[in-house]
Amino acid sequence: MGKKITSKSEDYSQWYNDLVLKAGLAEHSAVRGCMVIKPYGFAIWENMKAELDRMFKETGHSNAYFPLFIPKSFLSKEAAHVEGFAKECAVITHYRLKKDPDGDGVIVDPEAKLEEELIVRPTSETIIWNSYRNWIQSYRDLPLLINQWANVVRWEMRTRLFLRTAEFLWQEGHTAHATKEEAMEESLKMIHVYADFAENFMAMPVVIGEKTESERFAGAEITYTIEALMQDGKALQSGTSHYLGHNFAKAFDVKFTDENGKEEYVYSTSWGVSTRLVGGLIMTHSDDNGLVLPPRLAPIHVVIVPIFKNDEQKSAIDEYADGIVKELKDNGIKVKYDDDDNKRPGFKFAEYEMMGVPIRLAIGPRDLENSNVEVARRDTYEKKIESRENLAQKLNLLLEEIQDNLFNKAKKYREDHTTSVSSIDEFKEVLEKKGGFIEAFWDGSNESEEAIKTQTKADIRCIPLKSDNAEGKCLISGKSTNLKVLFAKAY
Repeated sequence: MGKKITSKSEDYSQWYNDLVLKAGLAEHSAVRGCMVIKPYGFAIWENMKAELDRMFKETGHSNAYFPLFIPKSFLSKEAAHVEGFAKECAVITHYRLKKDPDGDGVIVDPEAKLEEELIVRPTSETIIWNSYRNWIQSYRDLPLLINQWANVVRWEMRTRLFLRTAEFLWQEGHTAHATKEEAMEESLKMIHVYADFAENFMAMPVVIGEKTESERFAGAEITYTIEALMQDGKALQSGTSHYLGHNFAKAFDVKFTDENGKEEYVYSTSWGVSTRLVGGLIMTHSDDNGLVLPPRLAPIHVVIVPIFKNDEQKSAIDEYADGIVKELKDNGIKVKYDDDDNKRPGFKFAEYEMMGVPIRLAIGPRDLENSNVEVARRDTYEKKIESRENLAQKLNLLLEEIQDNLFNKAKKYREDHTTSVSSIDEFKEVLEKKGGFIEAFWDGSNESEEAIKTQTKADIRCIPLKSDNAEGKCLISGKSTNLKVLFAKAY
């Protein structure tokens, strides 16, 4: 596999970049700030997408698709929304190129200027609500529960593969409801769907909470979030769900006639997760030898590596392995048999370790004699000899054990790196020496929130939904409050 990746303890940021490149997940593209997601990285995203799509449909949502381009005037209709995204928008002004009269290349045709500029979608609320105006007439049309899988563009200047790129893949849910209560229920339901996915598929423990006013989505009245803690002690916002009230309905004049014949504005929500989750998956579990993947999202569950000295041994092992491959596939295990003669077993071991394949089986001549296989776990590096009998059943149990172990390990890390403090000096000391989540009381004011951010470079990640309702004093103002919040430095 060539040069090893940088260790986490030496340079966490470089470790992450090395791992993404070395494991074949993604690479930088010729377009500044954009990435190429390579097949193995895209396979992980496809697994995420499949599970999330199933969960959305089980909660009553349907998929649709809306245009990539948004008329500039649409973004002007909701003031907070346009202000929130204005600095990140890519703008299309012309629709044609022509040959450069002074050279061999092409130039923008000045005669092909658009009457109205188009925005490459940073998010789709405006273009979707323009359509909803035609779709919604009566209470019988509600609730309208739509999800879109798409790409978006937010013109980021400082980028990092998966975590922050100018273009990224995501899903965005957009729903319309007859009552505030239904819309609030929807926004809470979807943040819990995200938490369920993060914990039960990504094996990534999260805190569900509400964003402060200054951190809300542009145009939202309430923003809910799931916050995860990475192995360098920084937080990662991993999914958000927004209660939008009447904001977009009023901006696009979306009304319905209720059961009594009265015309009302609809209530709305939006919610989304993105390929940022792949970055979160990497940083939650991986180590200095490469990627570590939870089995429920791994493109390959089990890789089988034959070890032989001659063609006769290889032929016998191939036949033995064929039976194992069939059994594993028949029992829902995604298996790869690597019989590539051009790579030595040691190279293959390192390669699949880098790729994070949860289980590796090695089969040599002695294993054939004894009807055994060597089983190696990626998460703990444990190896043992296992009999061939009921192998699929044993490996399925082991995959579940690995899934649980990864979650429990990540949860313990979060617990060990969550610290309660009662003074700003203690806050600064914990942040510098330990990092992680810091629990502290906050008086709810923008002034105190900004003061802490200015002094420490940490911000309020969320107001956790689960709270003990205890009272304390704000770190900055000293005022009594029952708002205990989570602070952290974040990606």
